[in-house]
Amino acid sequence: MKTDDLITLMTQDASVDLRYGRALALALGTGTGFSAVLLIVTIGLRHDMASVFETVRVLFKISVTLVLAVLAARLAMRIGRPGAETRFPALLLGVPLAMVAVAVIIELTTLPVDAWRTSLVGRNALFCLFFVPVLSLAPLAGLFWALKKGAPENPTAAGAAAGLAASAIAAAIYAWHCPDDSPLFLATWYTIAIAGVTVAGALLGRRLLRW
Repeated sequence: MKTDDLITLMTQDASVDLRYGRALALALGTGTGFSAVLLIVTIGLRHDMASVFETVRVLFKISVTLVLAVLAARLAMRIGRPGAETRFPALLLGVPLAMVAVAVIIELTTLPVDAWRTSLVGRNALFCLFFVPVLSLAPLAGLFWALKKGAPENPTAAGAAAGLAASAIAAAIYAWHCPDDSPLFLATWYTIAIAGVTVAGALLGRRLLRW
């Protein structure tokens, strides 16, 4: 039987789709919960969260990472179902990108030029690059496990989607600890960390999600 014929048969198998959906829900729930607990028991929430939570920068950082996590997880869910529409979910990823771009423009126009570098570098750039990938490990492992129960047509793209979703979830969790609230910091270091996990997911997916 050809691979395309096998995939077509799987798309018509309701029990397979049900198992895949349950696996995804379990993977996302367990992976997110594990990473949240890991954050709390290791570095914890930022000590001044109660006083800064109402500030625009903190609310924006938490909100935009949550939006990215939800949209990326939705894409990862769709990409494991052969024949499912993935173009629109992929295009929706432009929403958080646009949000960050607007925030960066506002930041650059309101801050004096000599403060740009301080806002961009922040205090914990290297730690962000380290801890976001660490927090993404559990969601990434769970998503790969779930995708193996699906039928992704493009293993590399599926791995990249899993990496993006896992790192976005990790970023949304890490945002509750991160003391660097500037959109410039968010657009630089969070993006680098997320991109790194996404590339790693693509490379792993090419090997582990092949038929």
